[in-house]
Amino acid sequence: MQRITITMDDELAAYLDDYIAQKSYPSRSEAVRDLVRDALVTHHQQSDEQHCFGILSYLYEHNTRELARRLTDTQHHHHDLSVSTLHMHVNEEDCLEVSILKGERRELEQFADSVTSQRGVNHGHLQLVPAPDTHAHSHEHEHQQ
Repeated sequence: MQRITITMDDELAAYLDDYIAQKSYPSRSEAVRDLVRDALVTHHQQSDEQHCFGILSYLYEHNTRELARRLTDTQHHHHDLSVSTLHMHVNEEDCLEVSILKGERRELEQFADSVTSQRGVNHGHLQLVPAPDTHAHSHEHEHQQ
């Protein structure tokens, strides 16, 4: 691990300290590490082939013509990316779905775009988490791919 020093103006430092307090971080270092990781993932510093996990969440109007069928067809067409999906009835018109995905960054982004761009889908969001290198450690259990 490397130690780095950063300088920031008082206003930004106060904003960071407020963020740390709201999120209950034990230290500035932990907060800054998480912010940097998130920024790198968000700004596509990883390659398109980077293996990732994805959390795709979206709210949709279930009465939109053929939307439920189109969403199901899209998920079946990309069954190799989908690990699990949670479906919740929000009210009489809306449903919320959260899908856990795994695969290459590019594939997950394309899948998310194909879902969230459907007419009747609102508030779609994909969060990507880089998969850890499974060869970077050795211990007695196996990892499923």
